[in-house]
Amino acid sequence: MRSAAALLTGLALWTCPVIAQDFTTLKGHGGPVMGLAVSESGEVASASFDNSVGRWRNRSPQWLEGHAAAVIDLIFLPDGRIASGADDFSIWLWEGSDGRELGRHKGKVTDLAASPDGAFLASASWDGTVGLWPLAEPADAPVMIDLRDTGANDVVFSPDGELLYAATSNGEIRVYDLSVSDEVPFQTLVRHGFAVNEMVLSSDGLWMAYGAVDGVTRVIDTETGAELRDFTLDRRPVLAMAYHSETGNLAIGDGHGYIAVISTETWRIERDFLATRKGPVWALAFSPDGSVIWAGGLDSVVYGWPVELLDRFEPTMGGTSHSFLQSPETMSNGERQFMRKCSICHALEEGNSRKAGPTLSGVFGRLAGTVPGYRYSDILDGSDIVWTEETIDALFDLGPDNYIPGSKMPMQQIAAKEDRRDLIDFLRGATANGD
Repeated sequence: MRSAAALLTGLALWTCPVIAQDFTTLKGHGGPVMGLAVSESGEVASASFDNSVGRWRNRSPQWLEGHAAAVIDLIFLPDGRIASGADDFSIWLWEGSDGRELGRHKGKVTDLAASPDGAFLASASWDGTVGLWPLAEPADAPVMIDLRDTGANDVVFSPDGELLYAATSNGEIRVYDLSVSDEVPFQTLVRHGFAVNEMVLSSDGLWMAYGAVDGVTRVIDTETGAELRDFTLDRRPVLAMAYHSETGNLAIGDGHGYIAVISTETWRIERDFLATRKGPVWALAFSPDGSVIWAGGLDSVVYGWPVELLDRFEPTMGGTSHSFLQSPETMSNGERQFMRKCSICHALEEGNSRKAGPTLSGVFGRLAGTVPGYRYSDILDGSDIVWTEETIDALFDLGPDNYIPGSKMPMQQIAAKEDRRDLIDFLRGATANGD
């Protein structure tokens, strides 16, 4: 079976040879790409569901390993280091290949932003706080801003660094005044009603664009919150935004796999492109000169699209209505269950992979927590669970968080007994290693 990346590259070469050399793929992650960042020199860094950060030089990855769960966001700091935040509640700093944990939240870290002077790192978390982490050595204690009644999805500093904008799960955009040394006061700039996922701020700080769960994409005045423009399309949710101030291009990625490029000079949608074979678009970042838009999503490949040529690509490159590389109708029910519930995290073949979970090869009769080279959670390291038809059935009947509380496995349940049986039958054949 050909990979999505291979098929996409082949189609690019066949349908549009004039621009094939401008289309780039970065391959190697073992799971969906959740975050992207580009340095001033053009170096790409990627955050993935495979628990790692990829640092790409000439399409060759250097893997930065430290997080114990999916890496959600990352940024290049002004001094060249990388900061990353993850589902394991931690924030890491990376210098070259060396990393250390900067600090932790009590919930998933959803977004990171650096102050313009590089003195602070802001972190948004679903634990209902925004963290302000001093980056000087030795560092002072962080300031944790309590949002009180909601989680944070995104954070952005004002150009002068005195204000911090926070997008919240309850649909607000709040403005925190960092010039006040005691309890940080805030004003509510927007009350949207649905969770606000993404924000970008103009280079002069006069306008902000935001995207929400309900698909709304608006531009507002940062002084009053008044709506300036509305670019809402019939696609939801908005999952990614990127802005390149020199070209004036604002890119929007959504749950349907589209990238819309808005000119902030004409305030028109200049391009609207079905960019992924399998939606959604979870991450966007411009190259330093704004000529390339880097995108990441479900299929574990980072794509570099030439902005000026987006509308030359055939829509057939963009995708199908289903999320499999082959039609679901050609699969058995057990294989469909595996593709839906297991394939993002687990390989079926022997050997190491870059996926977030250990290989399932030879899983039947294997003691849990014993695949060599895989970093298990404490609860599975030394577990007495043996994987059998009965234990696998119980795992998906109850869900991993109930069957093995404290494990790294995401919540996955299969309610129907016959679906669990079909999955087990598929796994018995697909994971046999010939022993």
